[in-house]
Amino acid sequence: MENAKLPIALVLAMAAQLSGGVWWVSQQAATIADLEETVSQLGSRMAIEDNVNLKRDVLDNAMEIQWALDEVEELWDEADNLASTIGKMTQLQQRIALIENDLKYINRDHEAIVPNQKGK
Repeated sequence: MENAKLPIALVLAMAAQLSGGVWWVSQQAATIADLEETVSQLGSRMAIEDNVNLKRDVLDNAMEIQWALDEVEELWDEADNLASTIGKMTQLQQRIALIENDLKYINRDHEAIVPNQKGK
């Protein structure tokens, strides 16, 4: 092996390939590190946006629930008013029925006392 002579061009070509490979690997490592940083920033940003969106959605839902509860309360009030009105109408109908019966008996008694004077 003492007589093994390597051509200078081959040595230079291998050195150039080796230095090119090292440069390419270092570029890939830098690109990967940059992408990892970008992904972590995006992850943090998305987590913040999700948190903000969640808070907004919770507030919106709370407002809609409060609106629905107010509507239900109004419906109960209207049902109470309706029940009260129906009760008053029933009382009025009972009083009218009593007055009609009284008038029927008064007319019958009146006809019994005063005979029919249509013939005069």
